[in-house]
Amino acid sequence: MRLSDYQHRFTFMLAHLILWAYEHGYEISMGEVFRTKEQAELNAKKGTGIANSLHCMCLAADLNLFKDGVYLTKTEDHKPLGEYWESLGGSWGGRFGDGNHYSLSYNGIK
Repeated sequence: MRLSDYQHRFTFMLAHLILWAYEHGYEISMGEVFRTKEQAELNAKKGTGIANSLHCMCLAADLNLFKDGVYLTKTEDHKPLGEYWESLGGSWGGRFGDGNHYSLSYNGIK
């Protein structure tokens, strides 16, 4: 499959995740979705990301999660969404310490 096929699949999956979240009483706003290669390299140098980030390929989104008007920041808060995301075939960052990160693996990158 081409990268664009993965991007289309990721976007479709993300729409399902957002709808699922709202159906279960959550609200979502977008955190970081696109990241430049330069920013990814800076993050990698600081130890806050990887140089070949899926954000650079439009295959990852960091979501801000709310319930009853409260901003939920803990990985555990994202667990219901993360498990649903995984059931769709995605990779959830909560498995590697980045709870608000939702991605679609590509060329071995999560």
